[in-house]
Amino acid sequence: MHFARRADPGRLLEPDEWAAAGVPLLRDPRQVVTGLYGRHYPAPATAVVAVFDAEERLRASASFERASASDGWAFRNALLAQLRRVIPHDLRRRAPARTAVLLYCRDGDNRWTAEDGAWMWGLRDACTLHGLRCGAYIVLTQEGWRVEGEGRSGRSPRTGVSPTPLAELSDNVPCLRPGGGISAPMRRAAAR
Repeated sequence: MHFARRADPGRLLEPDEWAAAGVPLLRDPRQVVTGLYGRHYPAPATAVVAVFDAEERLRASASFERASASDGWAFRNALLAQLRRVIPHDLRRRAPARTAVLLYCRDGDNRWTAEDGAWMWGLRDACTLHGLRCGAYIVLTQEGWRVEGEGRSGRSPRTGVSPTPLAELSDNVPCLRPGGGISAPMRRAAAR
């Protein structure tokens, strides 16, 4: 039996494959994007992975700088490493109870790129390996933000604009930033 292999060894998903994957829609994508942007202040080449519960409440998030290779395997491994640092896996559940969402901040316009396809492949695979439901992939550029496969977008927030800081982070939501900057809530949770 012969199985067809993808010619691209970098592992990526095309927009039509992503749309057909049945990724759950966000109830309020603007609130998700604004909240993650206000927590992490991502610059270009920064990814923010966030885990939400069934009511779309944020349970954990981490931001990190993009790996040097634009490869789905590298992106999957980077996402999986961050998920493991901020939230336990759900592999023992019969069905995923939490959803991971990825916000990727990059230069250029909001149109789909092969790099986006590699991130989408990495997100889908990392979610499977961590026992999570694969959620939205969101691109953030100077033009604003766009949710891949949904057709929803907005002009704010966007890269190159100073963010409005959040008053205070919730005490029960781990937040991990690049360079090992762990939020006070995460330090308190780890001390328990």
